[in-house]
Parts: sequence; structure tokens; C-alpha cells
Amino acid sequence: MSAAESRTPSWARPVPAGGAAASRVLLGALAAAAAVDLGSLLADWHLGHVLAKPLLMPLLVAYVITRGAPGLLVAALLFGWGGDLALLFDAEAAFLVGMGSFAVGHVCYLVLFGRRAANPLLGGAYLLALLGTVGLIWPDLPADLRIPVAGYSLLLTAMAFRSSALGLRAGIGGALFLISDTLIATGVADWPQLPRPDFWIMATYLAAQYLLATGALAAAQAYRRQVIQD
Repeated sequence: MSAAESRTPSWARPVPAGGAAASRVLLGALAAAAAVDLGSLLADWHLGHVLAKPLLMPLLVAYVITRGAPGLLVAALLFGWGGDLALLFDAEAAFLVGMGSFAVGHVCYLVLFGRRAANPLLGGAYLLALLGTVGLIWPDLPADLRIPVAGYSLLLTAMAFRSSALGLRAGIGGALFLISDTLIATGVADWPQLPRPDFWIMATYLAAQYLLATGALAAAQAYRRQVIQD
């Protein structure tokens, strides 16, 4: 092992050899599954959504693995998959299980982001958004969901803010994740919704996970290039 390799952290592992072709195939499969899922939501075809949604995160996981993904990124996406599956069931218990799975995924993201610097002004904006959103929806949430939703919102907002430390791509992903889950929360609070709200929730969620994942990969690749140059 070279000195450069010995200084490379586990999250910046090398890209597997021969993974380019597999990456392209998996990315195409992910795009196809996403198109089926979002099209099903627009067409109000529930079966299509039920069949396509469980494929999305496993395909994204397989894709990032071919790109040399760190284990924490894989874990974050898999816990997102657990949340996806739970939210296919229309029950409060399933909602709580799904929220818990997503919460663990956010913790994985936060650990992955590490101590890299992020703009404190952006952190202040996120804090104001958190306080304003929770304060507005609090009275309209079911009483037994208020504390879990508030706690989850705090963790999600922290993840969204810290994602910006990996760059613009990951930062946009974190912001879209926050928007997606805010749309879910307003639905739980029985607020007026956009037409086809499930479509907008899934569209922003898919974009969020993809941008977070590829943003993390880009940061790892940049780190590897810097180590090699040094």
C-alpha cells in the first residue's frame, strides 16, 4: 500500500475496475423504474407504483456500489428503501416505521458528511424554516404524531444543512429531501395539497436521493484526486 492510499479514508475507496458498463446499465434501469413510478402516480395507477417504487433504491444502491460508494452512503440509501417500503402501507404504524427508517438514513448521511465546513448563514435559514414549518403544522398534526414529526424534522433539517458541505449538488439534494418530507407532513396535517401530491413527493424524493448519492461520490472522487496529487 502506498503512502497516499494509507491516508485515504474508507468513504473515498477506489472505483471498482470494470464498473463503467455496469454503472450505465444500472443508471438506465433506475431511470426506467423512476419513469414507470412517476408515470403511474400521474396516471393514478396504484399497481404500477407498488411494483416500481421498491426497485428504485436498490437500483441506486447497485449503481453507487459500481462507482465505489462508501458504506455509509449505501446504508443511508438502504434505510431510505426501508422507509419507501413502509410508506406503501396506509397506516399510522407504517408511517412511524417509515419515518424511523428514514431517520436512521439521515444519521448515516450526517456521519458521512463528517466535520466539513458549511455556511452558517445557510444554517440560520434552515433553522428558521424548521421553526416556522413545525410551528405552523403543529396544531393540525394528530396529537400522537407531533413529537415524532418534530424530532424527525430536526434531524432532517440538520441533514439538509450539512449536505451542503459536500458541494452544490449534494446541497440541492438535501434541500429537495426537506421539501419532499415537508409535503408529506402537510398531507398528514390535512393541509390543502397540490394536484397529484404523491407525484411531487416522489419526484422531489428521487431527485434528492440521486443528488445526495452522486454528490457524495463526486466529493470522494475529488478527495482521491487531491491525495494522488499530494
